Amino acid sequence: MTEFGLTEEALARCVRDIADHVDARGWGHPPQMFALVPTAALAAAEPALLDQLEDGSELTPIEQEAFPDDIEGGSRALDEFLATTTWPPAVSGCALVQEIVVLPPEAETDLDEALGPLLADRDAADDAARAAAENHPKRRAGRLFAAVLRDGSSLCLLQLKPEDEDDPYTDLELLTYPDLAPNIVEALLSTLESEE
Repeated sequence: MTEFGLTEEALARCVRDIADHVDARGWGHPPQMFALVPTAALAAAEPALLDQLEDGSELTPIEQEAFPDDIEGGSRALDEFLATTTWPPAVSGCALVQEIVVLPPEAETDLDEALGPLLADRDAADDAARAAAENHPKRRAGRLFAAVLRDGSSLCLLQLKPEDEDDPYTDLELLTYPDLAPNIVEALLSTLESEE
């Protein structure tokens, strides 16, 4: 149980709810943020929403306005956006959903070759890494779900785009890996830091 009375299971269930919501829209969307608010606090503040709140859910995700148009263009814009975002005290956490390119482990050599000459220039290295990933023959589209709570709890999950999008029986499969997206987790946690 977290210091805010929220369980890690509550965070996992909330991320699953977000994944179901986002998956229903399909692929090809820019990054999306969600505020994570305790359901009891939301029900107390907005009784008219009681019928819309999911029974038994400790956290309710609240979809935020779409990112500015330039966010889709690169990670630097997303970094800048997250660096200037803060949440009010009523928000217990936040989640970011972002479509990414997933490469097999053996692709690391290809990326090293693309980045080696550019390491002195961070922006050039980022651009080269992105181009190498986008053009890699074994690339696969994926969707990253990263969620954090104010107490430091976090959960990152990965969804790979189905090979056959036309198959109506493809179940939503969410994967996890050790140390998945630590920089994004850190950036999200920084948006929750209280000002002194």
